[in-house]
Amino acid sequence: MFPTLTTPAAGGAALRQRLLQTAAALAAGLPLYWMLGPQPLGWLAWCAPLPVLWLALRASRRDAAWMTFLAAMLGLSSNVAYFRLLMPLPTVLAVMLVKALLWLLVVLATRRLVLRYRSGWTVLVYPVLWVAIDTLMAALLPDGNWGSLAYSQADNLAILQVAALAGVPGLLFLLCLLPSALALLLAGGRAYAPAAGATALLLAAAFAGGAWRVQGAPPPDGPLAGLVAIDDFIGPATPPARAQAIWNQYARHVEQLAGQGASLVLLPEKIAVLAPAQAGAVRQRFQALARSTGAWITLGIGVQDAAGRRNLAWLFAPDGAVPVSYQKHHLAPPERDFLAGSAYAVQPVSGQAMGLAICKDMHFASLGQAYGAAGAQTMLVPAWDFQLDAWMGARMTVVRGVENGYAVLRAAREGVLTASDAYGRVLAERASSAMPGNTLLAPLPAGASVATWAGWLGPLFGWLCVALGVIVLCLGRRTAPAP
Repeated sequence: MFPTLTTPAAGGAALRQRLLQTAAALAAGLPLYWMLGPQPLGWLAWCAPLPVLWLALRASRRDAAWMTFLAAMLGLSSNVAYFRLLMPLPTVLAVMLVKALLWLLVVLATRRLVLRYRSGWTVLVYPVLWVAIDTLMAALLPDGNWGSLAYSQADNLAILQVAALAGVPGLLFLLCLLPSALALLLAGGRAYAPAAGATALLLAAAFAGGAWRVQGAPPPDGPLAGLVAIDDFIGPATPPARAQAIWNQYARHVEQLAGQGASLVLLPEKIAVLAPAQAGAVRQRFQALARSTGAWITLGIGVQDAAGRRNLAWLFAPDGAVPVSYQKHHLAPPERDFLAGSAYAVQPVSGQAMGLAICKDMHFASLGQAYGAAGAQTMLVPAWDFQLDAWMGARMTVVRGVENGYAVLRAAREGVLTASDAYGRVLAERASSAMPGNTLLAPLPAGASVATWAGWLGPLFGWLCVALGVIVLCLGRRTAPAP
């Protein structure tokens, strides 16, 4: 059981052995490269960690450590181009180093527990530790658990329904359980067949239950909604004529979508950052536009006054009244100098209870759960992405809808326009573009929001894994027997 790949060698044999180990580590890192980036391959995520785990179980502790670290760094390098948009290179390298060390912690702890106890229950160590880390990141970091491996399954509708039961923690647990079971079976032999069999049954039940849930989902036959995005930003250096042209184009898109039957039109985040007087002029213009078109309009705008800068979403009613204002809670790295909001906004719109959030807000399960508890049936989400993270930003928001049983409309500059329902079905989607921009017309689901358990079971399961993670790390403090 668990025969070692590491044997003492000297001279040329030692060099050949080290080169083979390096090649094996790099080969193990390639699947991670396509799994850990901002647009992961969902099917690959089920097996990508398997080579790393298998190597760790078959090698000495020292060799397992450096091979795991090398494979993780190769995998994490898929994020370099995206991270460079947000932070300087030294910070990028520091973030990659920390993430690689987390991989090292999880894999070596898994190896230690498996080799010490040599029991089927150790198949749980790897998924429990990753769920624990993911839960702590979501709770403690300003960027939450952005890029969690669980989001790689956002287009896998059957397994995505697990998020309605146990949220991202439950989804991530299943995703990590399969490579753990396969690694133990391949490296440890038939003694781990019962654990692998139980894993297969659990996954089969999850897929079958999810497919049944999606099959029973009602068609989207509610009111039509329009989405608009123009990638161009109105900044301090934008010529007035250019700024006016962008605002005029947004107004034309709203009129066209309303003419096609849209009762609601969603515009993207932070179209401009304006002084109070300029923002007031924009507010008056869109109040009049909502009144003339008879449509609800949501737009994102930045306002800078003596108190500071705020990232806002305004919801205009067809009666032309003063708009409902929502202030972004969770700020992205380029806007950390903005003032964060704390209030929520749920309004009756076109016969539905609709909540307001802005871009990164929907990356946090706690905010999504708050809107679910408030009875939101649809979330209106102006957003601004960075092109490279367009898929991840959109799909993290889709997952929030599944967790909490509501539809989501998300209009992103430098991203995608997305309409999804409470089951994670993408009803319509289209990439944004520069002037004159792009639009999308999509039907909303009718009726009440869908009941889910993720609002309480997801956090409970996540923090249970944190507690179990501490226990298994303590259990493994004794040195494992040499393989």
